[in-house]
Amino acid sequence: MSEPQAVPAEVPRRATLSRRRAITLAGVGAAGVAGVAGGAGALLGGGTHAGATDTAAGAVPFHGEHQAGITTPAQDRLHFVAFDVITRDRAKLVALLQEWTAAAARMTAGKDAGLIGAVGGMPEAPPDDTGEALGLPPSQLTLTIGFGPTLFRDAQGRDRFGIADRRPAALADLPHFAGDALKPELSGGDICVQACANDPQVAVHAIRNLARIGMGVVSVRWSQLGFGRTSSTSRDQATPRNLFGFKDGTANLKAEDANLLREQLWAQAGDGPDWMTGGSYLVTRKIRMQIETWDRSSLAEQEQIVGRTKGSGAPLGKRDEFDEPDFAAKGDGGQPVIAETAHVRLAHPSQNGGAHLLRRGYNFVDGSDGLGRLDAGLFFIAYQRDPRKQFVPIQTRLARNDAMNEYLRHVSSGLFACPPGVRDAADWWGRDLFS
Repeated sequence: MSEPQAVPAEVPRRATLSRRRAITLAGVGAAGVAGVAGGAGALLGGGTHAGATDTAAGAVPFHGEHQAGITTPAQDRLHFVAFDVITRDRAKLVALLQEWTAAAARMTAGKDAGLIGAVGGMPEAPPDDTGEALGLPPSQLTLTIGFGPTLFRDAQGRDRFGIADRRPAALADLPHFAGDALKPELSGGDICVQACANDPQVAVHAIRNLARIGMGVVSVRWSQLGFGRTSSTSRDQATPRNLFGFKDGTANLKAEDANLLREQLWAQAGDGPDWMTGGSYLVTRKIRMQIETWDRSSLAEQEQIVGRTKGSGAPLGKRDEFDEPDFAAKGDGGQPVIAETAHVRLAHPSQNGGAHLLRRGYNFVDGSDGLGRLDAGLFFIAYQRDPRKQFVPIQTRLARNDAMNEYLRHVSSGLFACPPGVRDAADWWGRDLFS
């Protein structure tokens, strides 16, 4: 990333600087800070649509009606993190959200996280950027924040920040699904941040610096690296493949589906509290794939389980990937061409009351499990207008009937309310929630 520049003065920052940052700023001096700030106007000029991009190495506008990283064309790499808030001081949490917003605006523009940067401060003081992204382009970095149920009332029932009455009804705890093997230490969280980019180092740099800035206010609960997106969120993108080798997300919501996005993705006025209007609800699931067992299954069996051909991705009985599945078609012996337990049948909107999800999942490989098997699978990410009407009924049907369950283990789960976009340089993540 290029040399550090300052964010506009209008972006709220913490009322009190730490001793380290005070030393660093003193080293630069007032004239130096003013000089750096002079060039910031061009740095953070936001567009009205946060999904617009330049090139694979370019910048995605940070400001907009909706948060970037939802309908933004899916990037190649992911670093997702869930934080626990470890303070009970509302002012400290608000100040952190303000500082995070300023850092996010800078990093998505390809700049250092802090005012001084990785190399611009006094040698005696720690830098306010970790430096591993120096010289790298923005790589379409997007940062998307969400608030979990426990931020509103924690596991002990405490309303730590005076916002319990502002929890949306749609942020209802997810039920236990058949076959769940969830690990509590890999699930939940008060706040999540999704970093997507076309360079893994850029995504990791962003999360690392937000965690650094949040020290003493938040702590990392769990995180996940991902590669090889498993969904396309734009018609300009080819459908990718998951680790089972099948095209994934053919029927996904796309950025071009304006009417469906309004109906299925964005919270509308009257859905819940005003602070969520224009936002979306995020469900994450870490799904370990039993790939060694899958790899010993015949091609015909794999295709029957999925309900699509492995090569073209066409529904069984059809020729093209985007042909609509014919769930009424019968084959030899009168059996359905697409089995009753096939994944594509159970997950398809036509079989779920028209419910759609906007998926942004990623493959993962987290080494091996010590038994000669890869710890690998899908980190499922889905945005929607109301999980109670979309994810929950869809996943309930899949968990009970999907033939693919023999090869899957759900080990992590998360639910978060993602507010609308940051409107301008005076706005910040969660402002309407905490105002």
